[in-house]
Amino acid sequence: MPEQLKEAKQKVAGARQTIRALESKVALIVYVARDAEDKVLSPVLCLCEQGGVPVRYVDSMEQLGKACNIKVGAAVAAITEE
Repeated sequence: MPEQLKEAKQKVAGARQTIRALESKVALIVYVARDAEDKVLSPVLCLCEQGGVPVRYVDSMEQLGKACNIKVGAAVAAITEE
């Protein structure tokens, strides 16, 4: 489980919120679940590449959801500026 994400004070979970954070240039690190659908991940990974935001991979959406303290899985999540 990504401890850095779990302990982060400011974070967002889900594709829509992560894309918003990337477009606003407040995302510091993006976490991506390996079992998420490509159509969800593609725009996020593209924005990460354009903005030079590091991407870390997590084994499953369930694991990423737990790291964000949510009861459902998450395809992507990000640590944001405080």
